[in-house]
Amino acid sequence: IGKKGRLPWINVDWNPAESPQKQEHLNNNLYQELSPSNSQRKKVVDQIIVFPPSFSYRDINSTDFTTEVKNQGPSPTCEAYGLCAAAETMIQYIVGYPFSCDLSEAHLFFYSGGTTMWGVDLNDAAEYFKTHGVPDEGCFPDPHRPYNFPFESIAGWENRSVRITEWGWVDNDIDSIKHALITHGPLVICKLTRKDLDTYSGGVYMPKLSSKIQRGHVVTIMGYNDTDRCWIVKNSAGTKFGEDGYFRISYDAFQPLYSFICPFYGGTGIMYIKDVQGNFIPDTPNVYFETPGISHTYLFGTSFSTVLKNIGNIQSLIPFMQRVPIIHRGAARIFGKLVAQVNVTNASMVEFYCDDVLQEVDDTYPFEWEIDGGFGSHIIEVIAYNEHGLSKDIRDIYIFI
Repeated sequence: IGKKGRLPWINVDWNPAESPQKQEHLNNNLYQELSPSNSQRKKVVDQIIVFPPSFSYRDINSTDFTTEVKNQGPSPTCEAYGLCAAAETMIQYIVGYPFSCDLSEAHLFFYSGGTTMWGVDLNDAAEYFKTHGVPDEGCFPDPHRPYNFPFESIAGWENRSVRITEWGWVDNDIDSIKHALITHGPLVICKLTRKDLDTYSGGVYMPKLSSKIQRGHVVTIMGYNDTDRCWIVKNSAGTKFGEDGYFRISYDAFQPLYSFICPFYGGTGIMYIKDVQGNFIPDTPNVYFETPGISHTYLFGTSFSTVLKNIGNIQSLIPFMQRVPIIHRGAARIFGKLVAQVNVTNASMVEFYCDDVLQEVDDTYPFEWEIDGGFGSHIIEVIAYNEHGLSKDIRDIYIFI
């Protein structure tokens, strides 16, 4: 997913352009004993490098510091999802325990110049992250729309944001990648996706040169394993992809021959971010729709994944409904009555809206509302309040009956 004039689809230039940021050239002759512990991750000893045989932010002293696997669909927002996945993990690592850190990918994507026509330049997104910061998801929840729309984060988002102090490119060799992974944190990588990766279900993936390159994509390296000679990578295609949303890829796939790593945003195609700072755990509400879910269909309360997601206009299925608008892939389809259920913490009151009109105020757990919008497309929102501020979540829905 990249700007057409920027993607080297066929002829990959493996002499990376100069980074606009300070390039860290790692000395492969420096001896550093790298220890995956909370108290000390590296210790300089002599003049040779020794790495642990495996390392993963999914298991540091039996603690998983990564956040849940998300699904960016149906929009080309992978650059923002890759950067936020790296930052969220480092925030939880710095805090010392997982607390479901959740940054706003939509804020980072749109405020740094992203467009659903092709994505956002990873350089621009990283620089925005450094200069302005990114707030929590409650400031700008991702509506998962395949089109551009007017956007604005809630007032005061700057006080709920985190920033990185530096970003740059990592040399494409095993030792440099390991060093940056352990020293700085998870790495954001630009890759070319071949058709065979779309059907990956597990194991160590090795690209087949005979498999057609489909698109560019940005994902996040979370660890490595020397026994299997592979990198452990977090995707943003939901938990049904691969190994619960992750895939393992061979060290050998990073060689130019396989065109897996592709510097279509300059540099080497392997980016580090450094020193995440800011308001890690703002004292504001957390609120998420559990029902309805993105890309789900509800038949009188029974939920299942939407099957015909790519239908652009249901007029072809229901010809007598001449004014039926386009239903995008992420919108929930609703047949019959459905109760909107939300997961709310640190809040004293919630409000439910449909198409910007207040429908219900609820100050008693469990917070819920029976959806009543009538036939057609609607936007529903939930806003949670406490004495320190508010947070919200949003869903696009289509009601049939």
